[in-house]
Amino acid sequence: MGEDEGVTHARVVQPRIIATDLDGTLLRSDGTVSERTQAALTQAEAAGLCIVFVTGRPPRWMAAVSAAIGPHGIAICSNGAAVYDVRRKELLASSPLPQADALALVRALRAELPGVGFAFEYPEGFASEARYDSPMWDDSGAPKLIAPAEEILASLGGDRVFKVLARHPTLDPDEFMHRARAAAGQYAEITRSSPMLEISATGVSKATTLARWCAERGVGAAEVVAFGDMPNDLPMLAWAGTAYAVANAHPLVLAATANHTADHDADGVAEVIEQVVRALPG
Repeated sequence: MGEDEGVTHARVVQPRIIATDLDGTLLRSDGTVSERTQAALTQAEAAGLCIVFVTGRPPRWMAAVSAAIGPHGIAICSNGAAVYDVRRKELLASSPLPQADALALVRALRAELPGVGFAFEYPEGFASEARYDSPMWDDSGAPKLIAPAEEILASLGGDRVFKVLARHPTLDPDEFMHRARAAAGQYAEITRSSPMLEISATGVSKATTLARWCAERGVGAAEVVAFGDMPNDLPMLAWAGTAYAVANAHPLVLAATANHTADHDADGVAEVIEQVVRALPG
């Protein structure tokens, strides 16, 4: 693909922040950062832009992309439930689910969707039910507890879980998400970026945490360029002043986002970042 080919252009007004999802957006299908993308990120940082990774990944999965994080070193993880300093390997902030809400959610989803299995992210690691079987689940050496959800929540004590994952053995992922929202949406935010549901505390999303992080630095939504591909990116894409969906994005994301770029295997994010840097004054 030639330079700028396949990109729907957007007018960018003095951007200060590039906020990008990782899997399916910035990263290629093999999970790597291409040379072109790495160069574009470096150029953007050198030009004074701040790159923030905004991902559904938990903090413990950020080591794989630490080389691409740039000097700022900040990632908003777990769909907004954690802010993580990748360089220092330090959890800076988290927004856990109230324990009572997590338990009510588990019970409501079990009643509506028999066969569902649960896993839980918390600061020191993760825990899962035996029936939660996912080929994506890489423990990366983190502490792991396998037990029924009620025992996990009781053993962790207090409000320490910042993300619940739910997996169903047979349901279509989008049907699973819609039915789960209908059954338990009053207890938490329910979204997905994979076949599993990704569940955060009420009011916690990529958008809310990114907006708060930007506001603390005097940055407004109009100064943010965001990229995404899946339903968990929709709040962030709606909030940012300029938003792009990559060509391989979920149909809901493509329909909701006016600006499109090439797919993640064709360096679509890098293509736009290069344009943004060229358009900067001076």
